Amino acid sequence: MTDADSNYPPMFERAAFLFAQLGSRSEYRFVALLEPLGLKPGQYGTLRILEVNDGMTQQQLCEALGIHRNVMVGLVDALEQRGLVERRRHPVDRRAHAVHLLPAARDVIAEADRLARGLDAEMVGALDPAEQATLIGLLQRVAVDVGLTPGIHPGLTAETDCTA
Repeated sequence: MTDADSNYPPMFERAAFLFAQLGSRSEYRFVALLEPLGLKPGQYGTLRILEVNDGMTQQQLCEALGIHRNVMVGLVDALEQRGLVERRRHPVDRRAHAVHLLPAARDVIAEADRLARGLDAEMVGALDPAEQATLIGLLQRVAVDVGLTPGIHPGLTAETDCTA
């Protein structure tokens, strides 16, 4: 049975299919854009959080990103090996490690941000500025309505390997 044989709209008229199609395209392009920087999307997200909240503990990062502590350890290990972050003993809780950005991270973040802005423009280039603003507003409403955390990618789960 094909779309034409049923009373259900064709695939290109189905919201869930369009979300999946655009999400897949966006993810593929973003991964490809970050690759020359040696970053994965989860690593970029972690750097962005640290850019605003430098010195968060690994536990705070886990909570902010909604990921398991074992995933966070691997993610921070990979960023540390790249010379982008360092762990330091927390000044108040000696059992905890605070994660701090190193100077090299700021350049990587700036370049990744530039690439992300380019991808945004690519994804909505067919729309005029007013339509773009409307689309963003509608997508934000839908994301909140389905329970997504604003600014946090739902792909960062305990099963996700952010270091690979």
